[in-house]
Amino acid sequence: MAAHIPLAPVESSTEARIRTLASDLKQQPGALLPILHAVQDAFGYVPECTAAVLATELALSRAEVHGVISFYHHFRTRPAGAHVLHICRAEACQSMGSAALERDIKQLLNIDYHQTTADGSVTLEPVYCLGNCACSPNIRLDDAIHGRMTLARTERLLQQLKEGQA
Repeated sequence: MAAHIPLAPVESSTEARIRTLASDLKQQPGALLPILHAVQDAFGYVPECTAAVLATELALSRAEVHGVISFYHHFRTRPAGAHVLHICRAEACQSMGSAALERDIKQLLNIDYHQTTADGSVTLEPVYCLGNCACSPNIRLDDAIHGRMTLARTERLLQQLKEGQA
C-alpha cells in the first residue's frame, strides 16, 4: 500500500504577490506599514489573506497585522469603486463648512463613508487633512485635490468623470 503524502496547500497568485511585496520591504524598520501600503497600491485594497501571509513573513501574530489594518482608516478591505472621493474632516475644513458638504455629498451619492455607489463608480472616504487648509473645504478625487468646494462644484467634477473629461 502506498503511503499517503499530504500535498502542500496551493498558494494563490494573490498570496504570492503579497509575499513578493513583503520580501522587497521586510528588512526596513517598521516594515508592516510600508508593506500594507504596497499591498493596497498593488491591489487597490488589502485582500483578506494579507494578515495570514504577513504574519508569517514578519513573524507577527495575525491579530497584530489585523489590528494595524483595522486601525488605519486608509486601508480598505474591499475593492474601491472606479474613483475614490475623499472629504477632508480636519478642523480647518470643518470650520469652513465641510460637515454640510459631507452631508450633501453623501445624499447626492446615496452612500456613507467606506461605501461605493451602486454603479461602482465612486467610493467615499473620510480624510483628516489634505494639507490645503487655506482653501477649505477640500476634497480629493482620485489623486487631485480640489479646494473651496461646494456641492455644485463637486457635482460638476463627478459629471466630468462620467463624461470622461476629468
